[in-house]
Amino acid sequence: MGDYSEVIRKGAEEILKQNLFSDTFASVALEDIGACQHVVRTILGRDDIEIISVKSQYRLLNITSKDTILDAFAQDSTGRLINIEIQRSDTIDHARRIRYYGSMIDKSILDKGAYYDELPDVYIIYISETDLLDVGETVYPVKKTLGESGKPYDDGNHVIFVNAAIDDGSDTAKLMKYFGTADPEDMTQGPLSERVHFLKREKGGHDEMCKVAEDLYNQGKEQGIEQGIEKGIEKGQTEKAKAMAISLHESGVTEDLIAKAANVSVDLVRKWLGLSVA
Repeated sequence: MGDYSEVIRKGAEEILKQNLFSDTFASVALEDIGACQHVVRTILGRDDIEIISVKSQYRLLNITSKDTILDAFAQDSTGRLINIEIQRSDTIDHARRIRYYGSMIDKSILDKGAYYDELPDVYIIYISETDLLDVGETVYPVKKTLGESGKPYDDGNHVIFVNAAIDDGSDTAKLMKYFGTADPEDMTQGPLSERVHFLKREKGGHDEMCKVAEDLYNQGKEQGIEQGIEKGIEKGQTEKAKAMAISLHESGVTEDLIAKAANVSVDLVRKWLGLSVA
């Protein structure tokens, strides 16, 4: 096992190199209420939204089926719930993923015996680098209507796709351009810029990222990477190690850091991840 503090320091440095299309860095940035509020207001085009709470990497547990981890889960002053998801992969079924996320949110907030009209409106803002559904717009909300009448069907579930590939000159397009750079010297995005500057340039921000890197490391340790490798990867541990390597990589952790945390070669990590080996 390598030096613990050195692994954590390098892990924090790697996260700080990321932009806001990394769900790890974005989750830390958006757990700040002001930063999250700025993103929501810009995308929805509403300056009256007041965010009162935000939880990042919020896990919705399900005993009998797949758990869900929300990148940023917020509530506004009217009780609306807002889930911001950062999506880099273009290989999954996005529509059904969103459907599942919405169902998990509903299930988590409706108490037994409560009436359905007690369900609050839920907004799922799905942000990506590419135009996932090839619509050709920066922002495209999913609209539900009744047949040919055009009459709106309102079930309180609102889905908004946002992407950085289409630049229509709007404020949201400018926000997406900023997502792609996360430049700590660019202060054009108000509270979001202030949050990014804090994380990337100030000691308190670096300390916060060290905590994130430590949490990621400990997550891997708890899942058996370290124990399995140090014991020569006992029977049953190989798949655990591989699964956690994939999970950490999807969270934005580099192959180099995963290898150091697991005390294995980068080539082995890359093999686990299905990447080419040098």
